[in-house]
Amino acid sequence: MTNRQLFYASMAGGVIGQPVYAVYDWFVRNRKIDWKSLFDQGLGQIMHADIVECERPNVSIVETRSEQDGKIRRDVVWTTDIGELREWYLGEWRMEHLIKEDEDYRIMARALSGSRFKPTNVHFDAAEKEVGDNGITLGQLDRTPLQKIQIDYAGLEKFSIDLALENQDLLDLIELMNKLKMQELECALQTKATQIKLWENLSIATMGPEIYRRQLVPMYRRILGRMHGSGKKLQVHYDGQLRLIAEDIASLAFDGIDSLTQAPEGDMTIADARRVWPDKFLWMHPNLEWYSLSMDQLEKNIRRMAGDAGPGRYCLMISEEVPATWETAVPVVLRTLKAL
Repeated sequence: MTNRQLFYASMAGGVIGQPVYAVYDWFVRNRKIDWKSLFDQGLGQIMHADIVECERPNVSIVETRSEQDGKIRRDVVWTTDIGELREWYLGEWRMEHLIKEDEDYRIMARALSGSRFKPTNVHFDAAEKEVGDNGITLGQLDRTPLQKIQIDYAGLEKFSIDLALENQDLLDLIELMNKLKMQELECALQTKATQIKLWENLSIATMGPEIYRRQLVPMYRRILGRMHGSGKKLQVHYDGQLRLIAEDIASLAFDGIDSLTQAPEGDMTIADARRVWPDKFLWMHPNLEWYSLSMDQLEKNIRRMAGDAGPGRYCLMISEEVPATWETAVPVVLRTLKAL
């Protein structure tokens, strides 16, 4: 079976003898290593495609590039009729968030107001053509509004303080973005993508279970309620500590937990996850530190991970970073999975 066939068989609940081991497409584009040799040895690829186009009539977004400390610096300015928002990046890293003052929430609301969405299959078709039989394409739907503001717009510190103080401008922005997210979802449901992904990057340590239940769970239920009966499945990128909300996650109709990681990044073992979420697809990320162990120990860890997750509804993935020892370690993982 090809990696594509194995993916779909496993996602459908079938018992498969050889689990897929795959890498995010972002790393294939941005890490200069010999990907062809790894694909030839059996590594698969997980593609991500934009499936909704957005037009924002009330904001102009301009990006300029320069060089700083030998890296590419990107400065981004959002301009509206009531003010500007600025952020900048150095290489892959965001160095400044758009929202820094309370009034910035209102400027962001103005920038997003009037957003218009339309479905598109252009990027999905291109990704499917590129990956062929070697993987799967997920339609990406960015993040839910709470996570979008926390991670991309305001940053954890300001967001956490303002949410705790119930800053009205923040709450108004969340309400607006929730409405827009549902409009975006309506368009996503019209596309070819059968697997839709939210890039939540969630660890409960960043908000606590109370906020999760009060703010995020209702939004998930709205999304899942609308998706019910559509034939489409929802995957959520939850790559941190989840134990405190494991039962909450079990009650939500997510099809899969993406980039699931054990301690020290996470706080649940694969055995824990399978016991609490017996029917969810587990997109499992082996800890990066494993790849620096002896190859015998790496093999034992991979066997244990696969055994705890099995007999189906799971895969292994390179989703947080490419291991420095990729040339020797990745083939060991592939050989181990083939021998299961």
